[in-house]
Amino acid sequence: MAKVFLLPIFLCLLWTIFLHFNGVPIKQGKKGFIYIIAISATVILSLGLLLWVTAEQNIRS
Repeated sequence: MAKVFLLPIFLCLLWTIFLHFNGVPIKQGKKGFIYIIAISATVILSLGLLLWVTAEQNIRS
């Protein structure tokens, strides 16, 4: 689960490289960073919620 927190960092790095190679300023690609962080946060929170909900089942096993 801890590796999931690296996902937004990796995606932002890839987005920065993409912007650089296409000659687009970082300021103009700001919306992409917002989307990356929002989607990654949703995935991380969803997985965290699933872990929390199923934690009691894991203890009983």
